[in-house]
Amino acid sequence: MPLSLYLLAVAVFAMGTSEFMLAGLLPDIALDHGVSVGTAGLLTSAFAIGMVAGAPLMAGAARGWPPRVSLFGFVCLFLAAHVLGAVTGSFAVLCVTRVVAALANAGFLAVALTTAAGLVPPGRKGRALAVLLSGTTIATIAGVPGGALLGAWFGWRATFWAVAVLCLPSAFGVLRAGSVRTGRSDLRAELAQLRRPRLGLVMLLGALVNAATFGSFTFLAPVVTDVAGLGTLSVSVVLVLFGLGSFVGVTVAGRLSDQRPGLVVATGGPLLFLGWVALGVSAGSPGALLVLAFVQGALSFALGSTLIARVLYEAAGAPTMAGSYATAALNVGAAAGPLIAATTLDTGLAELGPVWTSGVLVGVALGLGLGFRRVLAWPGM
Repeated sequence: MPLSLYLLAVAVFAMGTSEFMLAGLLPDIALDHGVSVGTAGLLTSAFAIGMVAGAPLMAGAARGWPPRVSLFGFVCLFLAAHVLGAVTGSFAVLCVTRVVAALANAGFLAVALTTAAGLVPPGRKGRALAVLLSGTTIATIAGVPGGALLGAWFGWRATFWAVAVLCLPSAFGVLRAGSVRTGRSDLRAELAQLRRPRLGLVMLLGALVNAATFGSFTFLAPVVTDVAGLGTLSVSVVLVLFGLGSFVGVTVAGRLSDQRPGLVVATGGPLLFLGWVALGVSAGSPGALLVLAFVQGALSFALGSTLIARVLYEAAGAPTMAGSYATAALNVGAAAGPLIAATTLDTGLAELGPVWTSGVLVGVALGLGLGFRRVLAWPGM
């Protein structure tokens, strides 16, 4: 894999850290700005909205630019948003910076996915995507806990400054990767690709699996403390185990998703479903929780990254917009999953509601995949 691809992954790491870091910073932000924690939570919603809307909008706006220009511009915009967020004393301005950062994040990822695929031979898109997404998995392992510690020691603004600093080597990386050319095509023709049933189905499956992943990941803390009865420090341990599993999963799947995607889906899908069921049944056991956190992280990202890689393959007729389709599938799932899971917290399922919701979402994906297996017809199926 080319060095520039790993430098692009550094940017994804910085952006992934920014996306998830607020979970440990909201109380301090709320206190600093004189708002409630619930109001501070709007920062998370602002970022999610920007991510969902940003992928197609920013990719469409940048499609006429060389990748060098668009990627560098998105990194600089992301950096500037965090610098402004670190120095502002206005909560409203901070909310705006989160939307801007999310737009830059979504635009960067949309273009980076297409660029990464162009940096490698045609049959290695899955491995390139695995390297790129490893930035997100490492963010869950090191970036988010590290950001929480940095915020605890030096204040939440220090975490924003750290993310901004991480953008500097990323800027160098995108300049190296910018020599890739995606070519030009008619935007209407590229958008028309979305009418292809096979592409739409793969995007839907990717969104469902990602919704299941983030639905449970977002609400793992109460499972650790209230269901398993572990201390608050154990929350970080479980999240790191989930992150380690996700890194292993995306790395292993990256070596299989190009030539044997059907094998990954046919094997990983049922195992992921059974894993959520097992977690729902045995989460009260600390040992089982620790093991399943790692296993579910691995299976979730192995299956999810494979499906997202297939989006790039299926959208080959949309050379400048394919990355935005893959990013949209990721972000719709990441935004919808926690919202759906949150509705179960006040039911009889209580803290385990999100876990069972994840099982249902994966079950729906499996049902669709089985029902339309003739449409998919991937190698290994």
